[in-house]
Amino acid sequence: MRWEELDREPCSLARSLSIVGDRWTLLVLRECFLRVRRFEEFEQRLGIARHVLADRLKKLADAGVLAKVPYQERPRREEYRLTEKGLDLYPVMLALLDWGDKWMAGEEGPPVIRRHKSCGKIARAVQICSECGEPMGARDMTVELGPGASGGELPPAAKAEGK
Repeated sequence: MRWEELDREPCSLARSLSIVGDRWTLLVLRECFLRVRRFEEFEQRLGIARHVLADRLKKLADAGVLAKVPYQERPRREEYRLTEKGLDLYPVMLALLDWGDKWMAGEEGPPVIRRHKSCGKIARAVQICSECGEPMGARDMTVELGPGASGGELPPAAKAEGK
């Protein structure tokens, strides 16, 4: 499997990684969720080279994760806003943040906390089954080929263990 061909793999994770699978893209998305929208602010907050930032923003816009929206006409200036497709990445970002808070934060604790607006409590990401509402973890799931598998097959260990 070649990195530049991930978008053609019969795997939703590989296809997702073809868009968001590098460190700068995830950090750009972090900033988007912190409501950063303008090129110069991304550049300043991330300390990223202009050409790298331009490439990542273009890739996200081309993929429909971000939309370029004009905020000034003369001269024309645009900002980047999360689309619905982009907003759907929030649970992914929360899961990575929670993992980092658990395994990568220092003794002083996580650098950022998230407070739920509705109840006012500090919250963390939780995966639950869409059907029964029970918590989901790796040991609670089995996998099987879906309609988009196109002739692929599960690894032998996954088939043998029913995972």
